[in-house]
Amino acid sequence: MSANAESAPPSLSTAADAPSLSAAAAAAPAMQATAFAILIAISCGHLINDMLQSLVPAIYPLLKDSFHLDYGAVGFLTFTWQLTASILQPLVGIYTDKYPQPFSLAAGMGSTLIGLVIMAYAPNYAMLLVGVSFIGVGSSIFHPESSRVARMASGGRHGLAQSIFQVGGNVGSAIGPLVALAIVLPNGQRAIAWFALVALVGMGVLARVGFWYRARRRAAGPKVARAHVSPVSRQVLVRTILVLGALVFSKFLYMVSLSSYLTFYVMKTFDVSRDDAEIQLFVYLAAVAAGTIAGGPIGDRIGRRAVIWFSILGVLPFTLALPFANLFWTTILTIPIGVILASAFPAIIVYAQELVPGKVGTVAGLFFGFAFGMGGIGAAVLGIIADHTSIGFVYSICSVLPAIGLLAALLPDVRSQPARA
Repeated sequence: MSANAESAPPSLSTAADAPSLSAAAAAAPAMQATAFAILIAISCGHLINDMLQSLVPAIYPLLKDSFHLDYGAVGFLTFTWQLTASILQPLVGIYTDKYPQPFSLAAGMGSTLIGLVIMAYAPNYAMLLVGVSFIGVGSSIFHPESSRVARMASGGRHGLAQSIFQVGGNVGSAIGPLVALAIVLPNGQRAIAWFALVALVGMGVLARVGFWYRARRRAAGPKVARAHVSPVSRQVLVRTILVLGALVFSKFLYMVSLSSYLTFYVMKTFDVSRDDAEIQLFVYLAAVAAGTIAGGPIGDRIGRRAVIWFSILGVLPFTLALPFANLFWTTILTIPIGVILASAFPAIIVYAQELVPGKVGTVAGLFFGFAFGMGGIGAAVLGIIADHTSIGFVYSICSVLPAIGLLAALLPDVRSQPARA
């Protein structure tokens, strides 16, 4: 798919209703080279965005003590943050598919900046909720359009581009607990305000990407109307999207159990210090980053369906063992769990974009939004369960979630199916 097609207002057709294509529309433009400079820039923007986002769960122990919160209140913070990060994303994607907004990336980072300042000076729990809401809105604006930029800059290597883009976010998420440990936790809540300067740097990086995006669209000239045809029938398309949704649900509900509660789990179960618990979280998040960078290129080479199948179901032995492991093996097990689970998401995004061509922003917004929404709801529910039982019980019930990966057997192999028209 060319860069021109990514920014043109799309119209989706399936086998049942695809119009005939004109010769001009059917002629594919020459493949353009991968714009690695832009991919690195958008990945750096993603790194900054997700590092600032990850400050929220990383400072939960501080907030829990300062505001005397129970696990349910901590879970509701995550619910509020990820709900605002999810509910707007499909709407942003639908809008920007029709009306691309090159500088919305910098605007989203501005919302995150405001949220950080509010959290730094929040006098009560209600203002904490307002702060995390602004941070969530910033994320909801950022992801759909940045995913489009990654595809535009891919030169046809969509899996690689998606992995480069997403690994920036995962690295940022891994760094978040470390900077919280080094800066926020020793100096208190007000130290969050220092990260507003990092958000300002992020706005500059993303503004530069916005200028490239705008120039790319202007250079493309007038767009030729195209009918974007799915390689599968409408019935198979609907079924496949539902299956992908179930896989994202299992993946992110389990991942949020680790990202939100792993520190509490190791502190309570193994009586380790808060600093050591933050290191445990960093190890897991670093493994997530490694899995993300691997998933896209592997999907380009062997097919995304195979990556999705393995990355969801293949993690099951490790998750089943985790509730019974000692501290050493808990650390070891979180590494393959993070790597294997994270390899799925780049493959899922590109696989869905291939099934629904011409709807890059909508697909990205839908799946990023659904992922964050499931994470938020899951964090709140798991927090309530932990309050009434224990953190250990939470990991016991979550350990079976990857079994939902068996549904990957229902995914069609789109590589073997030509576009239907």
